Amino acid sequence: MTESVTVCVPATTANLGPGFDCMALALDLWNQATFSLTGQGIQIEVLGEGSGNIPENQKNLVARAALFLFKKQDKPMPAGLKITCINKIPLGSGLGSSAAACLAGLMGANALLGTPATNEELLRMCNELEGHPDNAAAALLGGLIVVVQQGSELLTQHYSVQGLRIAAVVPKINLPTAVARAALPAKVPLNDAVFNLGRTALVVTALRTGDFDLLRKVVDDRLHQPYRIKMISGGGAALAAARELGAAAFISGAGPGMVAVTPNDPDPIRDAMINAFNQAGIQARGWSLSISEKGAHLA
Repeated sequence: MTESVTVCVPATTANLGPGFDCMALALDLWNQATFSLTGQGIQIEVLGEGSGNIPENQKNLVARAALFLFKKQDKPMPAGLKITCINKIPLGSGLGSSAAACLAGLMGANALLGTPATNEELLRMCNELEGHPDNAAAALLGGLIVVVQQGSELLTQHYSVQGLRIAAVVPKINLPTAVARAALPAKVPLNDAVFNLGRTALVVTALRTGDFDLLRKVVDDRLHQPYRIKMISGGGAALAAARELGAAAFISGAGPGMVAVTPNDPDPIRDAMINAFNQAGIQARGWSLSISEKGAHLA
């Protein structure tokens, strides 16, 4: 068994407006987890984002995912295992922190065992843990990912995206993914489904071809954003501020984070979104990021 491995996993933004639960982008903001066989029991250390709030025991999501893979491979969890997590992805942000944690745990355990599981198997396991594969697929493969489930199989398609930057803003609002999902209706009108279908295809086309003018026109959505934006104080104003500066803007994943895509400098858009939240009495943080063509990997 390998003595020590380090896994790097990027942040992700899912849905991209109309592509609900089937589309995501990898972002150049990374978590890192180092797995070492120490011979001193199981130890978890969390540095950076979530330090002091994330469990530092076997309830830690990275550790749970690692244990999940060991069980899948019929291997015992090593008695002496230390996992050191250095997190840059904010928790509960809509930027894929839980998918990153799951993937880090799976990849770390897999590497310690000599990589018996394929990428396809890792993605299926992450989907089992997460309940949806979009963030995990983008984090694993990088770039733009479209993913759908067919039986037990996950069908993925990767596309490269060039020339665009990201402004990501996360308000200080507690909006668990389970709550954001519970706000969605069980059934939607046919015209709303049709509205999203065409726009999802055009979002992919716009990102693949670099047609930013098209992208701005097609990131609207009727399946999830109208319901979730009501739970994000200042969120509507933040999206409007980004769009006034020419960006294509949408809720990131289940929220409460917001993402704006631009071919230009994202800093003014990031600052305008933060200011919109502040004017609504909500604290917010922001990042200016690139789209990462590289997915999760061993350092």
